[in-house]
Amino acid sequence: MKYEGVCIAVKDVNLSKKFYQEIFGLEVLQDYGINISFGALSLQQDFDWLAGVPKDSILERPHNMELYFEEDDFDGFIASLEQRNDIQYLGDGVREARWGQRSVRFYDLDGHIIEVGENLKMVVKRFLDSGMSMEETSKRMDVSISDLESILRSE
Repeated sequence: MKYEGVCIAVKDVNLSKKFYQEIFGLEVLQDYGINISFGALSLQQDFDWLAGVPKDSILERPHNMELYFEEDDFDGFIASLEQRNDIQYLGDGVREARWGQRSVRFYDLDGHIIEVGENLKMVVKRFLDSGMSMEETSKRMDVSISDLESILRSE
């Protein structure tokens, strides 16, 4: 068995396609009109028909899953979000986790939660660039130095 990705129900596949292309730079791999595939993420209009469930059973804001992305240029990404007028944030916007990773959560046009987190390699680099040693960064992030070295070697 091979995992292929997630398909989310959307009201207007063309508006949603534009949203995901503009915010995340995703490229359409397949376009079947009411179904758009970006690869591991697909958008499906008329999901009720596809899944054989009543239209009114498809909730507008389920808070039981999220789509997760990581971004190298987190500050640049936040600046681009601030230029849009269609973003509804969850909570107060950017938050920093106890290990130092910054993230933001917001809704897409159909109420799905999206989280964009700062790439962990960038977190490590940010701490090291601020003058922290590997030991201090290890303590701050609550991970071993070998884990930090592994993160720094990652793509």
